[in-house]
Amino acid sequence: MDGSSPEFRPSLTPEQERRLQEDYRRKVKEFDQLEVDLRGARTLQRIFLLSTLGAIALAFLLGYTVIIGLWNTQPLFTRYAGLAIVIGLWVAMGRLFWINRKTITTKSGELRNALQDRQTAAAQLPLDSPSGLRIYREASLEIVDQYRKGANRNRRVHNFFQVIIITGSIVTSSLTAMNDGNSAMLRFGTAFLSGFVGISAGVTGYFKFRERGYNLQSTADEIEKHYNASQFMLDEYAGSDPNSPLSEGERLRMFARFVERLKEEQRKRELQLEQSSSASEEHAS
Repeated sequence: MDGSSPEFRPSLTPEQERRLQEDYRRKVKEFDQLEVDLRGARTLQRIFLLSTLGAIALAFLLGYTVIIGLWNTQPLFTRYAGLAIVIGLWVAMGRLFWINRKTITTKSGELRNALQDRQTAAAQLPLDSPSGLRIYREASLEIVDQYRKGANRNRRVHNFFQVIIITGSIVTSSLTAMNDGNSAMLRFGTAFLSGFVGISAGVTGYFKFRERGYNLQSTADEIEKHYNASQFMLDEYAGSDPNSPLSEGERLRMFARFVERLKEEQRKRELQLEQSSSASEEHAS
């Protein structure tokens, strides 16, 4: 067997282990920065796309006014300057969209390379040592932050649809009471709002944003609770014998087992929500 395998890896000196940890932290920082840059580039891409679509819509509207002759009463400068500005905006946004697409491709490649470098640096660490387990415990805070961001996002989406459902239902009832049958505008508005409320209720019931947010928040709170308990030797991390407390390595391994179990339970809950949504869809069809 190759002598470089983990089974035959020679023990590291504290200085070597410290250097490996510094290299790992540096790789993680580089990866996080590239991930932030990629998210920013994708946000710009969406802005460019929306701006391009808006410019295209305005260009078609101006072209429509030319065809039916509505703008003949407008001053000459307004006609041609407006059309030139809209077409220029269309071209500029399209060009920026194309340039930013290449930037996203480049940053995606850099992010994959950074991920590989981070994994390589992590593979060099002696994970069975207390220092490696400490890194795992500190990395669990990123999982807590990720879960809480997902919980807040699902909570915001759920609250948004709930506001639409509540206010839409009230406005629909008011429009129905106000309509005496002679107003086509009120009939159209009532039908539109009624359909929008129904769609919002269906989306909320299908995707279950509230349940997803609750599960993510619960898992994040549990991981944070075990993180604090492993640090301050609380509850099961104190050991069964007060005169013989658990060592740091034992507490860190126990923490890793708890975190992996909680992550697996979270994945199972997500899968159950997906299966229940699919089953509801099949039952409705």
